[in-house]
Amino acid sequence: SSGINAEWPLRPGDNMTIPKKGKIYSINEGNAQYLDNRLQRYLNDCKFPKDGSKPKSARYVGSMVADVHRTICYGGVFMYPANSLSPNGKLRLLYECNPMAYIVEQAGGKAVTGRGDERVLDLLPTKLHERCPIYLGSSDDIDVILSYLKE
Repeated sequence: SSGINAEWPLRPGDNMTIPKKGKIYSINEGNAQYLDNRLQRYLNDCKFPKDGSKPKSARYVGSMVADVHRTICYGGVFMYPANSLSPNGKLRLLYECNPMAYIVEQAGGKAVTGRGDERVLDLLPTKLHERCPIYLGSSDDIDVILSYLKE
């Protein structure tokens, strides 16, 4: 025996819900220069809040599953938006965005494309490897992002 407790922390019937608001944002900021100015303004306000509150924490593993798991557990947002290099986003709708959007929505969060209020789960795939932008996580945090994107 290795002495490692390999028991899975979630069991069938566990009711996992995402907090309505979080303190973490997750995005590949290495692409910041290619992002829409409105999203750049949101990220800047996360780091330097105008109201004097504590800044949000940036966390980005680079693995969507790990980043979304943390987002569900602690709240906040995961973003892989469209940018000037990838105007349709980078992640695949059918087997990356849709499964994670479904899980987040089942946990009480939101998953949107950033194109108005369009839900990821409302998109009908037209190609197997079709890409889409995605913002998912705590519902209040997603609403804030959408307000920036509507400016």
